[in-house]
Amino acid sequence: MNCAETLLPSLPAALPANACFAIVAPAGAARLDTHKVSQWFADRGYSCRLYPAVNQAQGYLAGSDQQRLQDLHDAFADPAIDAILCMRGGYGSMRLLDRLDFDLIRRNPKPLIGYSDITALHTAIYRHSGLVTFHGGMLNADLLGAKLPPTESSLLAQLAGHVRAGEQIVHPTDYPLSSVLAGVASGPLLGGNLSMLGATMGTLAELDTQGCILFIEDVNEPLYRVDRLLTQLRLAGKLEGVKGVLVGDFAGITTAALAPLLEETFAPLGIPVLAGWRSGHCDPNVCLPLGARVRLDSDRQRLVLEQDLFKA
Repeated sequence: MNCAETLLPSLPAALPANACFAIVAPAGAARLDTHKVSQWFADRGYSCRLYPAVNQAQGYLAGSDQQRLQDLHDAFADPAIDAILCMRGGYGSMRLLDRLDFDLIRRNPKPLIGYSDITALHTAIYRHSGLVTFHGGMLNADLLGAKLPPTESSLLAQLAGHVRAGEQIVHPTDYPLSSVLAGVASGPLLGGNLSMLGATMGTLAELDTQGCILFIEDVNEPLYRVDRLLTQLRLAGKLEGVKGVLVGDFAGITTAALAPLLEETFAPLGIPVLAGWRSGHCDPNVCLPLGARVRLDSDRQRLVLEQDLFKA
């Protein structure tokens, strides 16, 4: 599916004031204070439902593959659920890809929220259902971890439909951006964790980058590994046809250190590259709507939404 020629994205309904969130664990295990979780949602006028794998552990996984998969399917299928929030990343989402029911997801479009390992779900679900999903704060480290604004506010504002076509996705002014390569470009915003984008090459979650604005971020990867991952994408032809690049947080690597590699990789393509965006394994962690059409303006250091995120 060519991003530039794809069908209109599958859009869910905006979050109602009394929304019910499904809490799922498609990847790693974690301990949760269920009272604290319930109170967090109640304080914001919401409710939540914790699915079984959230309270399970099977080694480094939150329960069995079958349980984690069933939780995802049940959350999408349940009409009482308005949004699906991942507990954490870690590892495990890839193990579910070949058994995901994309028809079920297409029939029941709902916001799916997460990042890191959840990138595998984002890319697969967009590719096979066209659903716009959200690269945003997860329950364990981000929302219960009380990360700095606008971690929570950017997520809830987008889910509620308060960010409309023609409006900027606001980036915190305390964190300067870097216009690595100048220019303006439009396309669906796709991508996520760079390591996961590499790991899903050759699978049904392989990202089709044609015509897209590519977003990348990562954690615990030294510069030479980032080079290796970008080189992998280049050699696989995944950078040909990319319209622009939004570079999120690369924990442990400054934008200044990353910039020469970005220039070397993307300058031959003649596309804009904007770096330093606070999305990923960072604090704050700004929410991004994956699959939605955006305009990347590296000259003015802006990211503008070009479509509404929810059905009328």
